[in-house]
Amino acid sequence: MPEIRRKSALIVCCASLFAVICQIGMSATLCVNQGGSSGCYSKIQSAVSHASANDVIEVRAGTYKEDVVIGIPLSLIGAGAERTIIDATGLENGIFVDGYDNPGLRHVTVAGFTVENAQYEAVLVVSASDVTVRDNRMIDNDKFGPVFSPVASGCAGQPAFETDENGDCGGALHFIGVEGSIASGNLMTGNADGILLSDETAETHDNLIIHNTVKDNPLDCGIVLASHPPVGSTPPHFAPHFGVDHNTIAENISADNGVKVGGAGVGLFSDGNGPGRASDNVIIHNSLTGNGIGGVSLHTHVGPAFGAPADNMDGNMIIGNYVAGNLADVDDTATPGRVGININSGGGGSPVWGTIISQNVIRDEDVDIAVNTPGTVDAHLNDLLGGHVGVANICAFDGAACTGHINVTENYWGCAAGPGWKGCTTTSGTNLLFTPWLHNPVADDDDGRGDHH
Repeated sequence: MPEIRRKSALIVCCASLFAVICQIGMSATLCVNQGGSSGCYSKIQSAVSHASANDVIEVRAGTYKEDVVIGIPLSLIGAGAERTIIDATGLENGIFVDGYDNPGLRHVTVAGFTVENAQYEAVLVVSASDVTVRDNRMIDNDKFGPVFSPVASGCAGQPAFETDENGDCGGALHFIGVEGSIASGNLMTGNADGILLSDETAETHDNLIIHNTVKDNPLDCGIVLASHPPVGSTPPHFAPHFGVDHNTIAENISADNGVKVGGAGVGLFSDGNGPGRASDNVIIHNSLTGNGIGGVSLHTHVGPAFGAPADNMDGNMIIGNYVAGNLADVDDTATPGRVGININSGGGGSPVWGTIISQNVIRDEDVDIAVNTPGTVDAHLNDLLGGHVGVANICAFDGAACTGHINVTENYWGCAAGPGWKGCTTTSGTNLLFTPWLHNPVADDDDGRGDHH
């Protein structure tokens, strides 16, 4: 009898394996060209609408005037970003990966396109997982914006799940409620912002943003991790936000963004309609230069000072970045001059705990690292080469009580003598522990960039 059972189990296993093989074998490759010739579709959306799960759609060279909506797992592959163009003039988006209306959507790839001229985002991904957006160019999108409105949903025509788009109405790439996904090798320029990760529909977590070039997006930040109110929640303090957490922002170039209205190279924000969460993210080995409000800016805005619940902006790590030539922060997170990294609780006073700042090279700034939070910040093994203030506790500058603690031991302050000596950067403010310091720079080459990228 045991032998019969083993044989039965083997038959069942073989049958299951055969079913899997058949499913894989049943996936097809569809094609699109402008003429609809040789058995191909003439519209990308037509191919998508006729595709089955896990199919591959190859889009030949040409310009396609479409807003493509994807609601099943598939791979949409262009002939190369310089050859296959989606012109979304007058349309909401170029490509919309729609897990909001197709729950459980996963396994989607979008690669090899230029997407341009959309009213809002070039590529929008909502409530999906295991999505790959790679090797695309996203140029001159958000034609509708910018909009500065007293209400959270100020961009007419956008869907209800985009709950806080004031200041811009789109950009290049937007992940909302996305998990376990990758954006790699993309170029974003001429949009409102470059890459936005937000949480209106679900938690946005465990995504990798790597090897992208985000430059000359003048109206907002280069790369943004922003916690927004859940769809359907209401004031005064809105529902607790789902969160933007455990994401990795690695080896990107974010340059000359936000220079018109103020935008960071990388921004970690909660929008003031809290309580928000942007926590446990890693910003590592990026080049962040010439941006409008700092290389890395962390803002909480809301909190106990307003009688509101505190935001959770804890446990973020800023490691191994090259930061230079960024501008001053403004409003309730203001800095006394150009700033490299700004960790700021704003007027709301939410404490920011456990921020790690390490192995960064910061130069050509008035304040290399600015801190205003009743929480804690640890900054070690950085090259502080701005030539003015290496680390500033700016709580007094912002009119806040200076209750936070900043540990900035083991940094290089521009010369062996340490902070305050002629030729070195210095400190400003209270509650700063800076002894001992490094006598030699952390980076190992002439321009101070070391092996940061």
